[in-house]
Amino acid sequence: MAINRAQLVKELEPGLNALFGLEYNRYENEHSEIFDTETSDRAFEEEVMLSGFAQAPTKGEGEAVTYDSAQETFTSRYTHETIALAFSLTEEAIEDNLYDTLSSRYTRALARSMASTKQVKAANVLNNGFNSSFPGGDGKELFATDHPTITGGDQANEPSTDADLNETSLENAMIDISQFKDERGIKINVQARKLIIPPQLQFVADRVLNSPGRVATSDNDINAMKNMGMLPEGYVVNHYLTDTDAFFIKTDAPNGLKHFERAPMTTGMEGDFETGNVRYKARERYSFGFSDFRGIYGSKGA
Repeated sequence: MAINRAQLVKELEPGLNALFGLEYNRYENEHSEIFDTETSDRAFEEEVMLSGFAQAPTKGEGEAVTYDSAQETFTSRYTHETIALAFSLTEEAIEDNLYDTLSSRYTRALARSMASTKQVKAANVLNNGFNSSFPGGDGKELFATDHPTITGGDQANEPSTDADLNETSLENAMIDISQFKDERGIKINVQARKLIIPPQLQFVADRVLNSPGRVATSDNDINAMKNMGMLPEGYVVNHYLTDTDAFFIKTDAPNGLKHFERAPMTTGMEGDFETGNVRYKARERYSFGFSDFRGIYGSKGA
């Protein structure tokens, strides 16, 4: 249905001082702080986890060497979604508007809607990360204490006991990340890079990471997190996280959280000869998800 003059009564009146509601700033591309972006040229993308080899055994004198074989352990699939929105203006509404070009105003609103949808879908990978209804390729939710491996042992990328953001919980997270192993149980060098938080935790994060001394103590202790250069990329606030006390730590493990861009956003406009209405459309295709859980660590708070 086209936007007509009956819906724009005030915009058509003389003496109007201001129009508002479509000019707000928006949070731009916060997903880029969390996801690594790649392009895609197919309906979906699949990434396969390979196991590598186990620890090398000792070879006895005169004995045959031991053979090992790598194998595929699980597959992560990214199915792209098409996101689109449109609006239409009647010819008369365009003609009678006295103050501004209606199309430019509503085109900006259309862009804001498309951008908001993208940020919500990106953040939902974390928002749903503790929910077993959203499993990854290994059959477990993104954050779990029992990610399976082919050696039979489980691995965790969340604390065994839920904890709020503070000095102790961050230090424990750093220790947990340093204990990550590959699919065959070999320790790997994975480093924490940045803290991802909702707006409610930005003041706590700033004190814990940037204070010269330990927070809330009268001792002359240094801030170990700051002094040791932990989380070298600091913290970022994501305004689309829904849990006010959950926090997340992105690591440098490759193939962690990914954003595949199948078709970048395009906009189009066309007029209808019979009615004179003008239609405007925006469309893009993409997907968000995760492959290797070692790419991020999370706590849902106490």
